[in-house]
Amino acid sequence: MKLDKQILEEKIRDYRTFKSCSESTLMGLCETAGADITQQQMVKLACGFAGGMGGTFDEGTCGAVTGALMANGILNDDPAEIKANAKEIFNTFKEEYGSVCCGKLTNNGDDKSICVDCCVFIANKVADLLDE
Repeated sequence: MKLDKQILEEKIRDYRTFKSCSESTLMGLCETAGADITQQQMVKLACGFAGGMGGTFDEGTCGAVTGALMANGILNDDPAEIKANAKEIFNTFKEEYGSVCCGKLTNNGDDKSICVDCCVFIANKVADLLDE
C-alpha cells in the first residue's frame, strides 16, 4: 500500500492543532490509507493514549508511537507482520529521539514543540513499512 506522504503530513499537522499526538498520527495514517474506520472510532481508540497514556507524561509512551502502532494494526492483515513492524516502529523512533517516553520528549508536557515532528516522522515510517 502506497501512501501519499504529503497528504499524510498535511493531515497530521492539521489534526495536531486540536488533537493529541496519538489521535493525529492514527487519524492521519488511517484516513490517508482509506481505512474502514470512522473519525469517531479513531478518537475513542486513541484518546486514552494522549499525554503519554492518560496524561502521565513522565511515565507514558509517546502518543505518536502509540498512534502509529494502532494504525499499523488497522492497516495490516498479517499478525506476524504487525508484530515485526511494531518492533521496528518502536526502535526507529527510539533511535531518532533517544526515548519513547512522552515526558522525556516534552519536559513532562511543558514543551510540546517536538510533537508534530514526532508524529510526522513515525507516520512516514509506517507508510514506508506498508509500502514494502
